[in-house]
Amino acid sequence: MAATKGAALGFEQHLWNMADKLRNNIDAAEYKHVVLGLIFLKYISDAFEEKYEELLKDEWADPEDPDEYLADNVFWVAKEARWQHIKDSAKKPEIGRIIDDAMVAIEKDNPSLKGVLPKNYARPDLDKTRLGEIVDLFSFKVGDKESRAKDVLGRVYEYFLNKFANAEGKNGGQFYTPRTVVKLLVEMIQPYKGRIYDPCCGSGGMFVQSESFIRAHRGRIGDVAVYGQESNPTTRRLAKMNLAIRGIDGNLGEKPADTFHEDLHPHLRADYILANPPFNVSDWGGERLTEDKRWKFGVPPVGNANYAWIQHMDSKLAPSGTAGFVLANGSMSTNSASEAAIRQGLVDHDRVDAIVTLPGQLFYSTQIPVCLWFLTKNKAAKGHRDRRGEILFIDARKLGHMVDRVHREFSDDDIRKVADTYHAWRGQKEAGDYEDIKGFCKSASLEDVKQHEYILTPGRYVGIEETEDDGEPFVDKMTRLTGELAEQFAKSKQLEDEIRENLKKIGFEF
Repeated sequence: MAATKGAALGFEQHLWNMADKLRNNIDAAEYKHVVLGLIFLKYISDAFEEKYEELLKDEWADPEDPDEYLADNVFWVAKEARWQHIKDSAKKPEIGRIIDDAMVAIEKDNPSLKGVLPKNYARPDLDKTRLGEIVDLFSFKVGDKESRAKDVLGRVYEYFLNKFANAEGKNGGQFYTPRTVVKLLVEMIQPYKGRIYDPCCGSGGMFVQSESFIRAHRGRIGDVAVYGQESNPTTRRLAKMNLAIRGIDGNLGEKPADTFHEDLHPHLRADYILANPPFNVSDWGGERLTEDKRWKFGVPPVGNANYAWIQHMDSKLAPSGTAGFVLANGSMSTNSASEAAIRQGLVDHDRVDAIVTLPGQLFYSTQIPVCLWFLTKNKAAKGHRDRRGEILFIDARKLGHMVDRVHREFSDDDIRKVADTYHAWRGQKEAGDYEDIKGFCKSASLEDVKQHEYILTPGRYVGIEETEDDGEPFVDKMTRLTGELAEQFAKSKQLEDEIRENLKKIGFEF
């Protein structure tokens, strides 16, 4: 367990392979709660046992007093819920019921976890032999101080969320936004202090990455307040667990709820908004919200929620707040009457700060091309230069690298390139001086945007990347390339003839 923070731990894939054997015919959407619940149970038990051992050495302390643990922000774990008891019972046929009882006991003793933990390990379709094997497999520490310092659990948890998103395919994006996309958003808007809001928070990845950013820049997590909302009950439980293992006291409202029809934070004005709303949702109930006060720039169409999300987030911004969120590329250029009018209103009121187009294959849930929007109500906020009347366009479609046959990720250098460009444009001295780069970035005036009929696609503004002239005359280059193609064709024809001759020898002719 000598891994350093940010490096691969080495056992995640092995752990996944073992845990995946448990799935059998269980749907991945349900199975993830089984495995992640076990990981969570191991975490809080590790933290408890470490504190327990400390208290045993203190003659004035009582290791069986729950208050001793609350004072140190450690969950109290009753004897029947401690990992050692569960591990000792791993080979018993009633292991599922024992784990369920442990989850019930933990929720009873820790009100903040009420209704969060999975309690269906005793169900008949869960292979109890393999469940016991998984319990045995979780022999390493994830919740003691050393492991917390290395964020062992957080990285295992994220690795599993990533894998589940892949396993679930299209539906995986409902609870998981790829880490490097979240990191790019967070690095760009830099949520150091204030209120952070995600109106469709999924499993809480935006909050977790914000916490990582704050700690990486020597800030204090206590300087931010986290607000979120999630309509899917099981996904909301994932978010609650994800926040709990990080020690983040997030306000996700008192229940799962639809953000459009039951806003759980009606009076919130956020300093930072980070979100990945579901793309192009057609059944969002817009016909019941035509008079909603959030629609400052026009009523969004009932057949697509994209511009409802945009206006909801605009309505939640504090006077100098910044929102960064993911949307389908169509949002930049849709010419439906209502959406075009809303987009024009956003531009004319100088709300749009920046637009970034992303490369394909970043998401598990969709192949729809996506972009990042950045909104603000104050382009002359303290600490930044006065950007009123300007919009930054970045075309990042050439960035990223393939991590497997179908998925792409951003490297830290990719993220730094985009974020530094945005920060330099905003006038942040540490990012250096901003300059337009052909094919990559352009600071356009609102007049430029109006001339492009309010279409916000960066490709219209950044132009085509300049290529170096190698000095070879055009006629010579065309002659050389034509010759190379003819040579390749001749080699291909020769190979085809050889294959035909060999096939004839063994009785095949065509």
